[in-house]
Amino acid sequence: MTRKSTSANRKRDTVSREDRLGFRLDRQTKSLIERAAQLEGRKVTEFCVTALAERARRTIEQHETLVLSETDRKVFFDALMTPPRANERLERAFEVARRRVRA
Repeated sequence: MTRKSTSANRKRDTVSREDRLGFRLDRQTKSLIERAAQLEGRKVTEFCVTALAERARRTIEQHETLVLSETDRKVFFDALMTPPRANERLERAFEVARRRVRA
């Protein structure tokens, strides 16, 4: 059984787009975007939203991901495997924390 495509069904199946983002472009940039959208067989708006969202995800990922060099990885791993002894100040902090937990 196939479902008839009605206006109500299409509205329910699509993402609600209530917010707007507006900006102005120079002719050269607009032409570039229109050409790229045409080459992918997409509407300009769909092309722009997809491209912007993809770039936003990449930017966020780059800022939220910690990248360590090989030397950094080795130092981190060594510190995990053979941690340095706690100094006097750290021992006092542990003791304060133990007392707070017991209280």
